[in-house]
Amino acid sequence: MDLPEFMSYKDNFSTKAFAEKISKIAKRAGSKLVYAALILYYSLQSKSVSMKDKALILGALGYLISPLDAIPDAFPILGLGDDLAVLTFALKKIWDNVSDEMREKAQSKLSKWFDEDEISEIDNLFEE
Repeated sequence: MDLPEFMSYKDNFSTKAFAEKISKIAKRAGSKLVYAALILYYSLQSKSVSMKDKALILGALGYLISPLDAIPDAFPILGLGDDLAVLTFALKKIWDNVSDEMREKAQSKLSKWFDEDEISEIDNLFEE
């Protein structure tokens, strides 16, 4: 699947819109998508992440928030697949700058929304 030019979505990102979107789609999206989104969100707040990587993160999170997707979120399973692809792409690009603290924050937040067996999906974060 070709990724859309998601940098155009960077202007869609806001902390409020991110929180609203994640809370609406968390269970339907699955822990893998939510974990990727949370790590990107926490990376965006980090001083150790370059401005170039932050721009990439903003584009990916903006794409997640935007109602204009390559595959609309209303389509079960497929609708969030493009979002996961974009988030995973961005996360792979910045993975070397993701600290243990960011991962722990994301896992802590996941534990509020998902059961232990659902959280185990994140062990294969970069596998489809």
